Amino acid sequence: MLARAPSRDRINAALTLLPVAIVVLSVYVGGTLWAAGISFTRSSMLPNYNFVGFAQYATLFANARWQVSLTNMLVFGATFIPVTLLLGYAMAALINRGIKGENILRTIYLYPFAMSFIVTGLVWRWILNPTFGIQDIAHRLGFTGVTFDWIVDARFALFTIVFAAIWHTAGLVMVVILAGLRGVDDDLWKAIRIEGIPAWRAHLFIIAPTISASIATAVVLMSLAVVRLFDIVVAMTGGGPGIATDVPAKFILDHLFERQQVGLASAAATVLLVLVLAVAIPIIYLQNRKSRSAR
Repeated sequence: MLARAPSRDRINAALTLLPVAIVVLSVYVGGTLWAAGISFTRSSMLPNYNFVGFAQYATLFANARWQVSLTNMLVFGATFIPVTLLLGYAMAALINRGIKGENILRTIYLYPFAMSFIVTGLVWRWILNPTFGIQDIAHRLGFTGVTFDWIVDARFALFTIVFAAIWHTAGLVMVVILAGLRGVDDDLWKAIRIEGIPAWRAHLFIIAPTISASIATAVVLMSLAVVRLFDIVVAMTGGGPGIATDVPAKFILDHLFERQQVGLASAAATVLLVLVLAVAIPIIYLQNRKSRSAR
């Protein structure tokens, strides 16, 4: 039997998508491969093709600032992802109960995400500034012994950024989780109520595994935000005090544009790409495998 010839609509659709495919392959994929190739050269102010092997990577991992940046990213991710996930899940579970004022609550929870990270960073920078922020308000109220200078304290500055990022992103996680909760079969909820299973246990052992795809989506989105972390750091602390809140993305842009070390910046960007793939690929693989086994 002869294969059916492609319809005119399919041909037109393919032709319509062709320019997009060309742009993606040439700009995104091609640019990524080019940057990875440059990381193996001695490029400084301008790209060149003097191959030096892994010399740039050796220099990168011997750089104290890069080590601090990676550590900060890991600490940020280890704090930001679980806390935001738990908070977003709790807000979604609350709204999913059908409480009064659901639309108002959903708007309030999601409102911070409507702002950019730059705006969020500037707002929290003003709030936490010891000169005219919370500390100053406490002093004006007579609590002169109160000290709240975390944003300028190298020991705690990173955690002020974590707090602001959680405030900004929890609403997005809430929306993703809520979409999963709204897809849970009503019969399952009825069975949970009939059995008298406590709410926390039902969510932990029954509902959460059921909506694992939504949870995985939220984790991937937050992981990408961790790797791309830049604008809120610049807005709140500028990477300071010193390099206490420096992050890999800021390290890359500083060495690319200010220090004009193209090869080193490309090596750092390639390391970040590998980290993203190391997080995303296993999650996507496990979800696809679970979807196939469920069919």
